Amino acid sequence: MAEIEFGLLLVGLFVVAILYSSVGHGGASGYLAIMSLTSYGAMESAWLKQHAWFLNLLVASLAFYHYRKEGFHNSKLTIPFVIASMPMAFIGGYLLIDGSLYDILLSLTLVWAAGKLYTTISIDENDEVSIPTYSQAVPWGAGIGFASGIIGVGGGIFLSPIILLKKWATPKSVAATSAVFIWANSMAGIAGASASNQLILDLEILAYFAVAVVLGGLLGSSYGAKVAQQTMVKKLLIIVLIIAAIKRILGLFSIA
Repeated sequence: MAEIEFGLLLVGLFVVAILYSSVGHGGASGYLAIMSLTSYGAMESAWLKQHAWFLNLLVASLAFYHYRKEGFHNSKLTIPFVIASMPMAFIGGYLLIDGSLYDILLSLTLVWAAGKLYTTISIDENDEVSIPTYSQAVPWGAGIGFASGIIGVGGGIFLSPIILLKKWATPKSVAATSAVFIWANSMAGIAGASASNQLILDLEILAYFAVAVVLGGLLGSSYGAKVAQQTMVKKLLIIVLIIAAIKRILGLFSIA
């Protein structure tokens, strides 16, 4: 990869980490989106998934630290989703996915995430909320965990809109829960990939990626937990997701 392209990729990862961590997310869908816009988009699905998961672990940890520090974490909201999701994320990470199928699933996921983020833009942060029961939370956690393992994300892009639309928590409480959920699913996905002998992390490249996303995650999570109004952040994320989805879809047509 040319030095200029690699430098732009690092800048893109840095910006994505800022944007996603500000809403409590690890950023995997954004990292996959940015990588899809570079030469790394041609890498096999296992490589893309695992590197996105690893970056998720770093940024989700920072997001959780800042949102918990500001008093937004509610363990009663978080635990049912995490318990249900981790085994399913492990299974999803264990499975071998055909490259073309992965491209289709990832493209659909990016479009879906953009659509769901759009539906949450107008949600009032002061709406009355009610924490879901285990019977309500577990099916969603399990389903999202499996999808996360297949696609290579932490699941926050699925979980956050669902919780917000169902009015199970306020946006910043959702951010804290999403950070834990994303971390747990990313770790489970990596464990599943390792168990199926698919683990192919490039530590040299990850070192550069990690510096970019940690710096971005520190800035974004601190800002998001303390002062952010989330509307503009969501709009920017929607644009990135749609551009990346279009690029991957066009790539599928060119292969065909």
